[in-house]
Amino acid sequence: MLANKTVVVAVCGSISAYKACDLVSQLGKLNCTVRVAMTEAACKIIPELPLEVLSGAHVVTGISPEDCETVDVWLAEADAVVVAPASANTIAYVAMGEAPSAAAYAVLNATCPVMVAPAMNVNMYRNVATQENLEMLRSRGYIVIPPVSGHLACGDDGEGKLPSIPELIDWICREIACEKDLAGKSILVSAGPTREAIDPVRFITNHSTGTMGYAIARRAMLRGADVTLVSGPVSLTPPPFVNVVDITSAQDMFEAVSSRADDQDAVIMAAAIADYRPADVKGDKIKKADGAFDIDFERTPDTLAWLGAHRNGRTLLCGFSMETRDVIENSRGKLQRKNVDMIAANSLREPGAGFGTPTNHLTFITAEGEIDLPLLSKGEAADRLLDELFKLTPKNA
Repeated sequence: MLANKTVVVAVCGSISAYKACDLVSQLGKLNCTVRVAMTEAACKIIPELPLEVLSGAHVVTGISPEDCETVDVWLAEADAVVVAPASANTIAYVAMGEAPSAAAYAVLNATCPVMVAPAMNVNMYRNVATQENLEMLRSRGYIVIPPVSGHLACGDDGEGKLPSIPELIDWICREIACEKDLAGKSILVSAGPTREAIDPVRFITNHSTGTMGYAIARRAMLRGADVTLVSGPVSLTPPPFVNVVDITSAQDMFEAVSSRADDQDAVIMAAAIADYRPADVKGDKIKKADGAFDIDFERTPDTLAWLGAHRNGRTLLCGFSMETRDVIENSRGKLQRKNVDMIAANSLREPGAGFGTPTNHLTFITAEGEIDLPLLSKGEAADRLLDELFKLTPKNA
């Protein structure tokens, strides 16, 4: 994720300084080059040796000319500076343009994005002076990562906890992992299955896990898009920085997507929406009885067909086609019937390309032809889908 990226981590004198070891370790596992600068107060909480071992480089703790020269070399190659934890003192120094520590020096000399993660006592965080200093940093283009509320080391409760390391990694990845070639684009992605009620305790559904749709939403977010994810019931953690709309039924999906489609630059329908639902949903649990049990079904709204029939000339439409036979033929027919720009086709019969797998084998079908991908991770397949979709011109444009 962060291969060929360099992050300078500035560690300040908050009790959360001990978490910097985990942050540096996790960044290294993403193939990121990490360099560490510390304040003197941070060194009293955690020694520099563990951070030197985890980063594989000397940790700067002073402000001598040699120290400053080292930090300058780091900054020349840095993709981001992350102040985590950021103490009230360092925040104040940076706001005033002063650099009494290696951490503050790194921030003030950075030309790359700077992220500041405050961590302190709740009253110190809420203090007007601290809030004014943070607002000053925001006005200068620094990214302030909001602290988490909870029980603090000092015994108080409230804002001031450093976000979890995975959350900090999400903020860093959002900023530097990908080129922002989709910045300014609004993309709606549907994902997961739908559930169609039979009675209050039973429903019919399918095997979709939502993995492909969630991968598309995450990659679009990392590439700078404003993403809305309309999700059926899944067990996945939603991608960060994405507007998630939870739905249950095919009718819910239709209403959520159709009401938002006109505002999007692209709608990508990766959800496995039920084609049929019970015509008569019982208000009470159906009791077991002898003999067969029959259910009458009716059609659900066809969301993709509705989108194709109500095109606005600016929104790209992409559908998915999961087939068990005649994949290309059936999917090309779907492209024409639904009046969409692209169909991403795959086969349930092919190992590694069905529901619930970490990989997928997609064939993109458009009016111009077909692009057959190799078996890829769903993240890689998501990137290729976004690449090819945004090369197209929407129908009716």
